Amino acid sequence: MAIYRFRVSFEDYDDVERDIDIKSNQTFEDLHRAIHGSTGYKVEVSSSFYVSNDQWIKNEEIAFLPNQRKINNEVALMENSKLSSFIDDPHQKFYYIYNFERPFDFHVELIKIMLNEESGKSYPQISRTLGEAPKIAGSGIISAAEAVVSDDFDFLNEEDFQPEDPEDLEQMTDIGINTDQQLVNVDDEEKDEFMDEFSDNEGYDPDDLQKDDY
Repeated sequence: MAIYRFRVSFEDYDDVERDIDIKSNQTFEDLHRAIHGSTGYKVEVSSSFYVSNDQWIKNEEIAFLPNQRKINNEVALMENSKLSSFIDDPHQKFYYIYNFERPFDFHVELIKIMLNEESGKSYPQISRTLGEAPKIAGSGIISAAEAVVSDDFDFLNEEDFQPEDPEDLEQMTDIGINTDQQLVNVDDEEKDEFMDEFSDNEGYDPDDLQKDDY
């Protein structure tokens, strides 16, 4: 039985890698679970491998917990897809997206093919680990090391600053509220108040401003 060694790396974290040895007749779901056995991320989330070329361009998809649209399109399922069925190159590449709700992107590359499994080993197996996987916290992602925030932005936390929600802005536009127009209206109102303040009598004629005083 041939053994594949895949190198798995985060697309956005160059210093984090995993080498995983796995049997050629095992499935993409086995590889999916092996990857996150090493990262500590939960595995029961919608994710996909994509057969890729050397430029990591995504082609055929192999999905785990696909949505209804993918099911209707009869996408290949990880649990039914053996690795050997998608290996056409000794350096085959797969683009891998973990958790479509809060995605991490990975590069998965076949780096070695061993003709025989080692006696006493169980597969899949992590053969090499480099770096600590970034941690997922709340609604975002932070690195394993504590994030350092500049003091220049402390006032945002003190004021409970909340960025504007793009969806809210879209809704405002949909109902006809235009922020630029609002600014124009405010300027017009201030101008009217200014004119009222300095126009004490009803007979005020703006043309009087043009007359000479001598």
